[in-house]
Amino acid sequence: MRVISGIARGKNLKAPPGNETRPITDMIKEALFNVLGPDIQGADFLDLFAGSGSVGIEALSRGADRVVFIDNSGPAVQVIQANLDHCHFTEKYEVFKNDVFKAVDRLKKDSSWFDYIYIDPPFTQENIFPEILGKMDETQLLKDQGTLIIRTPRKMKMPAALKNMQRVRHNHYGESTLHYYQSIIKGGN
Repeated sequence: MRVISGIARGKNLKAPPGNETRPITDMIKEALFNVLGPDIQGADFLDLFAGSGSVGIEALSRGADRVVFIDNSGPAVQVIQANLDHCHFTEKYEVFKNDVFKAVDRLKKDSSWFDYIYIDPPFTQENIFPEILGKMDETQLLKDQGTLIIRTPRKMKMPAALKNMQRVRHNHYGESTLHYYQSIIKGGN
């Protein structure tokens, strides 16, 4: 696992110990950032269930203005910090050890909004996928024109639309699918 592009290109990244974290492959990460393109520069990026921090670190490497990493595992948070240090990032990020649902509530309370939100829950907890997507729809942490990306097992069905977001794209990569959601622009009189 490595940083693919940007100022930290080629840096190897560590994964948290054990089998609970399932790091994104370089192929899927590269495909994700090919979709996001140069718009990542100057963006605010939220990495939920961050694991190794690989996706958020890629965003920093490619010029994101701010990345917030959240994971509830102490060892994962230690690995994220070690990976950030290894890539020589000293600013533009925050790392929190917290339950994702509580952290999302806190971000909402603090009026934190993001251009991109990447969510990669444990595949072993299938009930968490609709729960976290619903929570994100409810809290509306996306900026206008922002994009939420959730990685799911390929066989999992995700809704095409929610109250405040709609799926605009999905791509399959082996046993994984990336679903892209954007805010629904509501017209008024």
